[in-house]
Amino acid sequence: VQLQASGGGLVQAGGSLRLSCAASRRTFRNNAMGWFRQAPGKEREFVAVITWNGGRTYYADSVKGRFTISRDNAKDTVYLQMNSLKPEDTAVYYCAQARGVVAGALEDEYAYWGQGTQVTVSS
Repeated sequence: VQLQASGGGLVQAGGSLRLSCAASRRTFRNNAMGWFRQAPGKEREFVAVITWNGGRTYYADSVKGRFTISRDNAKDTVYLQMNSLKPEDTAVYYCAQARGVVAGALEDEYAYWGQGTQVTVSS
């Protein structure tokens, strides 16, 4: 399984970005998908997860109400819509495919990882 993340860039505080993550195999639709991020000098942290069919989502408190995770199983793609961005959202964002149909915030629950896409929010 290969995951290709894209959509990162430089944006001013208060702006929006939409990240995409395309999977290389059809097994995508049988697994939950998550987004994580890693800021400079910090450990990677959980951002959001969506179940295999998109029926449930779960967010880190730091992004709740500003970020929305979604998926299109016909396109083998998961998205992260990020609104009201803050400088503290600056990080490399990684998509990950979970081992099962549901998953949470633990990295061990995820089997495959994308290469990351840089998001920089200027103040």
